Order: sequence, then C-alpha cells, then structure tokens
Amino acid sequence: MFLLYLRQEKKKNKNMGRRSKFDASFKAKVAIEALKESKTLQELAVEFNIAPSLISRWKEEFIRNSAAAFAPVEENSREVKKLKAENDRMLKIIGRQKVEVDFFAKACEEAGLKVR
Repeated sequence: MFLLYLRQEKKKNKNMGRRSKFDASFKAKVAIEALKESKTLQELAVEFNIAPSLISRWKEEFIRNSAAAFAPVEENSREVKKLKAENDRMLKIIGRQKVEVDFFAKACEEAGLKVR
C-alpha cells in the first residue's frame, strides 16, 4: 500500500518544476521560421520534432517581446535594480572600511607606531 502511494506521488511530481529542454536560441529559431510562413505549423512541428501548439505559443511570445530588441536597456528592470542595490551596499561597506583604516592609521601615527 505504501509503495503504491510513493509511486503515485512520484508520478505527480515528475513534471513539477521541470525546466524547459529548449533554450532561447532554439525557440527564437523556430518562431522565426513560423513567422516566415513558408511552411505549415505541422511541417515545422515535424521538422523540429515539437508540437504545433508549442510553435504557436513561441511565435506569439516572440511577437509580443519583439519590441524589446529595439528598446534601450531599461534601468527599471528587476535585475538592474538588484545589481544597483548590491553595488550601493558594497560602496557603503568600502567607505566604512576606508574611514576605519584612516582612523586607525592616524591613531597609530599619533601613538608613534609605524604605519605601513
């Protein structure tokens, strides 16, 4: 009974969190071929060994996101914001450390100790 339960759970979780096996360049290639309309979706599906519905979805996604190719890099993107925040955090840390080093160097000089 327990083994049957484990098998069922394994089957349920098989596709959960699965990453796409197609990279972005392959998807773009297929979408561009679909946009050319020189072949039917079925012919493309056979050629690339994927479902016609997948080709349609990639084609629509390609069209929907095509303006991004001509748009300037947005400074509001999530990744850019994250990198800027990390950069600011690092600059604050470096600034604090510089102040501390300068303070201790001055204190050592005043105490007559050799600095560097």
